[in-house]
Amino acid sequence: MTELKYLTPLMKRGSDFLQCRYPIICGAMTWVSEPNLVAAVCNNGCFGCLAGGNAPTEVLRSQIEETRKLTSHSFAVNLITIAPAYHSHLEMLKEVKVPYIVFAGSFPKEKEVIAAKETGARVLCFASTASIAERMIRFGADAIILEGSEAGGHIGHVSSTVLMQQVMFRFSDQIPMFCAGGIATGKMIAHTLLMGAAGAQLGTRFVMTEECKAHPRFKEVFSKANARDAVSTPQYDSKLPVVAVRSLRNKGMEQFGKLQLDLLRQLEAGTIHRQEAQEQVEKFWIGALCRAVVDGDVDHGSLMAGQSVGLVDRIMPIKELIEELVTEAESELVAVRAKLGCC
Repeated sequence: MTELKYLTPLMKRGSDFLQCRYPIICGAMTWVSEPNLVAAVCNNGCFGCLAGGNAPTEVLRSQIEETRKLTSHSFAVNLITIAPAYHSHLEMLKEVKVPYIVFAGSFPKEKEVIAAKETGARVLCFASTASIAERMIRFGADAIILEGSEAGGHIGHVSSTVLMQQVMFRFSDQIPMFCAGGIATGKMIAHTLLMGAAGAQLGTRFVMTEECKAHPRFKEVFSKANARDAVSTPQYDSKLPVVAVRSLRNKGMEQFGKLQLDLLRQLEAGTIHRQEAQEQVEKFWIGALCRAVVDGDVDHGSLMAGQSVGLVDRIMPIKELIEELVTEAESELVAVRAKLGCC
């Protein structure tokens, strides 16, 4: 490994917060971020997030225990606030204490952040606007993840570069901020650190690793995809609020559109309540993602991917990926110093 003369001081804040060597987070991906992948990420110096998704509570409990057997390093458990099992997951974590909890999907209520912190965990929340960042900080979040719309899975509507200017430049002195969405190279990680980020979160790059248990056909589609193939789903009507999802185009995306229209018809007819309709939307994505990731049905399953999929074309071991990222980041910092005329 190359000496990280310039990268190490820039990483210190994020490394200290996450208690890992490199403040590079492997984002939680349902059906993908399971104990084996999370442990492999942690054992190679980065930070893994175990995806809660909508797993039965006892399954998530056993996955936490399995992860602990595979790594002695810190990791996070990711809770989806809009998942039907969310409250059960949060309640379980009062008993099975973990060092970090990440709230995702939407924004947690203050009492939920307090409940998470009372377990002794450090809490990370997402923020898609300055006002939401202020709210999460007020609620007691220990760190913020700024995830731009370029990311895969559930996303907001604002790009990473705008979020950095609106939120990170304003609040990074108050609280550690980790940038996510469209980040796939060490060069980009170096520049986010220079702009004030405590670290970076990647998802799509970690899918394309040997340790990731996703179906080979799932990875094959990723290797052939272009950035423009990863599109976000629309919301057809405000009567059925849905969190946008970025995924590769296939028949599964078309089926989701039909599901939304059918649920809207049921809402108008009064045969279904909005909460039930939203739960059906989440169940669709959880099931569709399982079909793609686990079963390899890349036509009808959900191919959740960020636009950085256009920067990924081969599968490699996690150790090699991390070495590539940090070495490239260090080289970029050396190049920046040269451009600035530094000796």
